[in-house]
Amino acid sequence: MAEPANLLGMIKYLGSKRLLTRAIAAAMSDLEPGSAVLDVFSGTSRVGQALKQRGLHVTANDHNAYAFTIAQCYIEADREEWTEQATALIEDLNNVPPKAAWFTETYCKAARFFHPTNGARIDSIRDRIEALQLDSTLRAIALVSLMEAADRVDSTTGVQMAYLKSWAPRALKPLELRVPNLLPGDGVATCRDALAATSSFDGAAAYLDPPYNQHSYRSNYHIWETLVRWDKPEVYGVAQKRIDCRTIKSEFNSKRKIKAAFQEVIQALRVERTVVSFNNEGYLDRHELETMLGTLGHVETIAMDYKRYVGAQIGIHSPQGEKVGKVSHLRNKELLFVVDHDRERAARAARTVLSAT
Repeated sequence: MAEPANLLGMIKYLGSKRLLTRAIAAAMSDLEPGSAVLDVFSGTSRVGQALKQRGLHVTANDHNAYAFTIAQCYIEADREEWTEQATALIEDLNNVPPKAAWFTETYCKAARFFHPTNGARIDSIRDRIEALQLDSTLRAIALVSLMEAADRVDSTTGVQMAYLKSWAPRALKPLELRVPNLLPGDGVATCRDALAATSSFDGAAAYLDPPYNQHSYRSNYHIWETLVRWDKPEVYGVAQKRIDCRTIKSEFNSKRKIKAAFQEVIQALRVERTVVSFNNEGYLDRHELETMLGTLGHVETIAMDYKRYVGAQIGIHSPQGEKVGKVSHLRNKELLFVVDHDRERAARAARTVLSAT
């Protein structure tokens, strides 16, 4: 299989596996081209993109609407089919006149995640996307282009829980849409909870990168969820978070519930190869994970020293973006578990991972 090219997309993402995609893709490099692979918690779909580029048929799943939309763009869409239409659409959207409305009032004035000039552009472009009543794939491409454009001009400390006291230099640059870096070939995007996704999948392999502690992706990236849904929800707090951030909770963000939830998901898997990415700061420790995964086959564990997520690099800030504390450490251990029904295959896959890191 070909070595995956550099991937584009949002970079300020908690738990992003951007720098680990080579190792994760290596863990599945012995699979036959066209083999069906499930990415259970797809997030920004970086891993799914790497697997798609290696010729695998990827199903990318996530229960958040913004992550599902990203998967529609990068996993489901075929570059050869959609590039021409996407290019014309992005050109049209870039020419839409700005008009400040709900988004600007909420995320540029009540909160200061984006400069009002760019907020007005986001408002008008998003309204235009809605009015066009696009095919679902083309709509996803347009929304990802808008998310990525907004990400390039935000004024955050890495997540959408806080914004900088003074505008970040990038926030003063004009928002400009670009055509997403679509990939050749097709795949599948689904928007289900993890158990439903695993229960309905039959294929060669699965990749699991679950939330591993209290950090909620919905809360940390609530603006992307709202931008995709465009439901103008009731909001609360300094960060103007969606009200459903209080009510929609993942069992994987609960120290008390995560073990049973993870156990249930892996027991539903019907694949030969399972690859799990976790972290030594998570609610489950290495021994617990190896014990649970051992019910699926032989387990090989690779521990990799890794720079902590971008928020830790930036530091601890108040909701107003003021630095208020000192981060205890800047590196941790990423744990990659390679599980296969066959002991020798598991060992070979683990050796391939080590040679790729």
